[in-house]
Amino acid sequence: MTILSSNDAAFNTGIDVLIVGGGGCGLTAALSVDLTGSSVMVLEKDSSALGTTSMSTGLIPGAGSRFQKELNIKDSPEAFFDDIKMKTQGQTDLEIAAHLANQSALTVEWLVDSCNVPLSLVSTFDYPGHSNKRMHGSPNRTGSELMGALHDTIALRDIPVVTEANVINLFVDEYDVVKGARVYRKDSGVEDISCKSLILACCGFGGNKKMLEEYIPEIVDADFFGHPGNKGDAVKWGTELNAAIGDIHSYQGHGGLAYGNGVPILWAHIMEGGFQVNSNGERFSNEAKGYSEQAKEILNQPNNFAWSIYDKRCHDVMKEFDDYHDALKANCVLEASNIQDLLRVTKLPKSLERTIDEVKDLTLGIKEDIFCRDFTGKPVLTPPYFAVKVSPALFHTQGGLIVDSNGQVKKSNGRLFPNLFAGGGAARGISGPSSWGYLAGNGLLTATSFGRLAGIKASSIINNI
Repeated sequence: MTILSSNDAAFNTGIDVLIVGGGGCGLTAALSVDLTGSSVMVLEKDSSALGTTSMSTGLIPGAGSRFQKELNIKDSPEAFFDDIKMKTQGQTDLEIAAHLANQSALTVEWLVDSCNVPLSLVSTFDYPGHSNKRMHGSPNRTGSELMGALHDTIALRDIPVVTEANVINLFVDEYDVVKGARVYRKDSGVEDISCKSLILACCGFGGNKKMLEEYIPEIVDADFFGHPGNKGDAVKWGTELNAAIGDIHSYQGHGGLAYGNGVPILWAHIMEGGFQVNSNGERFSNEAKGYSEQAKEILNQPNNFAWSIYDKRCHDVMKEFDDYHDALKANCVLEASNIQDLLRVTKLPKSLERTIDEVKDLTLGIKEDIFCRDFTGKPVLTPPYFAVKVSPALFHTQGGLIVDSNGQVKKSNGRLFPNLFAGGGAARGISGPSSWGYLAGNGLLTATSFGRLAGIKASSIINNI
């Protein structure tokens, strides 16, 4: 991965806007560019353009969307910004956070109206850190379904998406203008493609163990549940170009990957009153703070695993998600008719019985939780019980290239690169410096919003390059 002088290029073909990466950010950016009338091409090094987005629930927060209004849910970008500020303890770029909160509903509605993505509001439960129901997803609440809809629209608009196309070099002139990229394909070898703007949508470095050991050693031992092609290309190019890089230690973890099966157990069961215990049958954290920071908590437990415990009411809420049906098919979810049966199927010690009694008291408001979680407002868990053994996971990194409100990459001196853009995991997110600042959906918020905004801006400047 190197930056080459534009004098070293042998351009065979050219495009207005070149996009590196075919995940959610890349396809969103491509549609945004195409809708302006500029030419665009997506380069994806994998055999299929799916990216980390396809492995997610595909949920995008949109504050003040028309879908909320249809259900009389009062929300606003200001309320969303306050939630981001609280979750990150103010340790994020507050100007960018406010901007993305303002853009969130516009992005959701644009995806529906201009990109034919069938999004609807998730109105059945709350997500940790969100003060309102503002998550929007496809019918089966999967990222693969979201990507399928984007691909359908890409195909309808005849936008070229070139797979198995590995970008190995960027060509940059003496004025920091990106002139194009060198691409390697097995079937055709090396080709140099010129462009007038370039958008980096190649995610972060979750698939690069060496970079994780350097920047985020605390999560190295967690399972990586992201696209293996996330090797940190954007950060490497940015470092060589002397671009500004921020929050490099930040990441989205997850405290609920079905043990040994690689199926995410989504956090609805926790938000509806479920809890987690370690191998001693004891709770060890405030599970409702967020699934991202829970990954580190589980890594600190004996044998690095936990059990999620919940009841049929929570189980029924979870059925809204295809991922949960995958877990059921894989026999990850154990059912128990009573506490004794639960002890038998989980092989947990009798201390679990005491923990269940304590959670009951916490739910009834008889006691206060030593981990400061508020269980009140939800029904007491009752048999039959359900249990899933889970391992901690890294979903994706959140640090990256610092961008402005249009996704335009900044130099280390604060100035902008003339025609270089980034979004999604390639850009710094709004999660602050670690895992505890991640707010549900903010990965796809930055992917889709910066994809849309970068596409518009990248198209608008092509005649000036």
